[in-house]
Amino acid sequence: PTGFTMWMAGGGVKGGQTIGATDELGLYAVEDKLHVHDIHATTLALLGLDHTKVVYMHKGRPERVDMDEGKAHAGLVSGV
Repeated sequence: PTGFTMWMAGGGVKGGQTIGATDELGLYAVEDKLHVHDIHATTLALLGLDHTKVVYMHKGRPERVDMDEGKAHAGLVSGV
């Protein structure tokens, strides 16, 4: 996976931390990789929602936000 930077603040997110690392060029994630499904699961958990039960309609079919592939990341949440 390609490495990306993301800022999160408030709402129960633990501040002042860096999770993961990229290669020397900052191009590829090489340590503690998180998928976008993990970010979705964590954000929904902070909102008090179970990511496996959030369903929306897309082109007439029910879809899940993370297709049950994400896991909430405890390191992002304060008090854990």
